Amino acid sequence: MVGGGTAGWMTAAALVSLVPAAADVHLVESTDIGIVGVGEATLPHLRAFITRIGMDEAAFMAATHATFKLGIEFRDFGRVGDSYIHPFGTYGQQLGQVGFHHYWLRRHHAGTVAPIEVFSAAVTAARACRFARPGPDSADLASSFGYAYQFDATRFAPFLRAHAETRGAMRTEGRVTAVDRDPASGDVRAILLSDGRRIEGDLFIDCSGFPALLIGEAMDARWEDWSHWLPCDRAVAAPCVAPPGPIEPFTRATAMPAGWRWRIPLRHRIGNGYVYSSAHVSDAAAADALVGALEGPPLAEPRVLRFRAGRRQRSWVGNVLAIGLASGFLEPLESTSIYLAQMAITQLIEHFPGPTVAAADRDGFNAQVDAEYDRIRDFLILHYHATTRRDSPFWDHVRTMPIPDSLAEKMALWRRTAQVSRYTHGLFLEPSWIAVYLGQGIVPDGWDPRADLPDAAALDRALAALQRGVAAAAARLPDHAAYLSQQAIAA
Repeated sequence: MVGGGTAGWMTAAALVSLVPAAADVHLVESTDIGIVGVGEATLPHLRAFITRIGMDEAAFMAATHATFKLGIEFRDFGRVGDSYIHPFGTYGQQLGQVGFHHYWLRRHHAGTVAPIEVFSAAVTAARACRFARPGPDSADLASSFGYAYQFDATRFAPFLRAHAETRGAMRTEGRVTAVDRDPASGDVRAILLSDGRRIEGDLFIDCSGFPALLIGEAMDARWEDWSHWLPCDRAVAAPCVAPPGPIEPFTRATAMPAGWRWRIPLRHRIGNGYVYSSAHVSDAAAADALVGALEGPPLAEPRVLRFRAGRRQRSWVGNVLAIGLASGFLEPLESTSIYLAQMAITQLIEHFPGPTVAAADRDGFNAQVDAEYDRIRDFLILHYHATTRRDSPFWDHVRTMPIPDSLAEKMALWRRTAQVSRYTHGLFLEPSWIAVYLGQGIVPDGWDPRADLPDAAALDRALAALQRGVAAAAARLPDHAAYLSQQAIAA
């Protein structure tokens, strides 16, 4: 395995924990090569990962100065002044086979119902800065959500490393300078380090980040560029001192003239960054805009990161597969970076090869990774394209740009029928799409006709009672900061 960081040590920790008899895990990394270190917001799927590999949640949260996360707030995306939260949970309660949002739409068009977010326990609790882990009864409104983490990314990889090494992972300090490939098969036989050491292997995992030393340089796997759909190609990041006050259990994304700005509240500081298109703003101007928006004294000088949106056309070629940034990159608008690494690790374990790599394993892995990247790509494009903003060249561009056919079909289906395109596995299922569609003002003209069956007055009374129930359930939750302290996971 080439490269450490979050992707490398997540992979190593998973392999030694989940397939210990099938592989000797050897990771090569150089301390001279820094890590990106700004992926501080996550999705609920990470909970399952740390549990599956035997990590203690409280220890993980304490080591990484983590806070809980109920969703992502988007400000000014649909139009300036708008705000909505994409929650890690459902809206209301489904009746039979008809989703709650269909009943809500019926009464929304009649002008008799509150905004849909008041029917989400996750949104209501997030805005009140309240949190408690959900219980096992999904019918309980106080348990109708999931949660993720916000943490210090520079502390996560060392925590993973300790976990992996205690279970047998081997680490070598060194810089890869050459790759030895079999002239007949094209497979990698060994990597060569700058001090002359040669490390052989059967399967090589590229976690080297943007340089993609194995999958890109050695195996020449082509990069599929998506910058014509996702034009942001840089970010400037700077943490600051956390201001006095509550700790929000959500990440915030605020639209800016040439992109958007993130805010991630940790126990000890706030993570901040401005993701932008270099065609629409200079690095210096972006850095000035970010520093001007900080809520407290900066803790470091602004750092500029450069990237391209897209993915490898194949993330597994021969006996080399890529995980993390070597495989692809999608801007952190929906906190998907760590999830994409986790997803690839899961697919690797499910398609783990025998003594030799079988084409079926390689093809299955590539198909699943490609599908997930493509779906997330469409979801991110929706945030930009579903805007009415005309106040800057950047927003004019993303509002009017051509979009993938796959997204155009999803949006047309939603506008016509209020149906969300379904897929069985993968990220961002129905509630997520509903949050962004409605949050950015795409209100369908119709709904499921079965939602017309209940008496209108009775439906209004039921919706009002549900709204009160959600508010009461959220109000019973403790303050987020107090809950962190009670659970003995303070930094």
